[in-house]
Amino acid sequence: MGIKEEVYYDGGPHIGDLIINILLGFTIVCLPLTIGAIVRALWLRYRITNRRISVTGGWMGRERTDIIYSEIAKIVTIPRGIGTWGDMVITLKDGSRLELRAIPKFRDIYKYIDDKLSANARKVSGAIGSTSK
Repeated sequence: MGIKEEVYYDGGPHIGDLIINILLGFTIVCLPLTIGAIVRALWLRYRITNRRISVTGGWMGRERTDIIYSEIAKIVTIPRGIGTWGDMVITLKDGSRLELRAIPKFRDIYKYIDDKLSANARKVSGAIGSTSK
């Protein structure tokens, strides 16, 4: 019998991302950003467990990506919305990248994931613009 999978976070993007992009949508120029935020709010879901990171998204939520922690080479976080939420870019050992947009409590989620990374991945990971980890 294997280790039970425990869920740390299961949910969608931060609601602030949708609100700000809807307000920006009134400028017409930012309409594509508004549409992107609406699609994310409707169909993007993150599930972070003690064994993997799963991202369900795409049109009508039909695409799913699962990665295990041992595949991760680097994680970079970018704060958004006055630091209330953030984006996270996960680089895998094969060079491919997975972008997690508008994650609520992104600092706590980053710390949770960072604890599961290899020593090399932990050394090169961090937040953009920060001088310390």
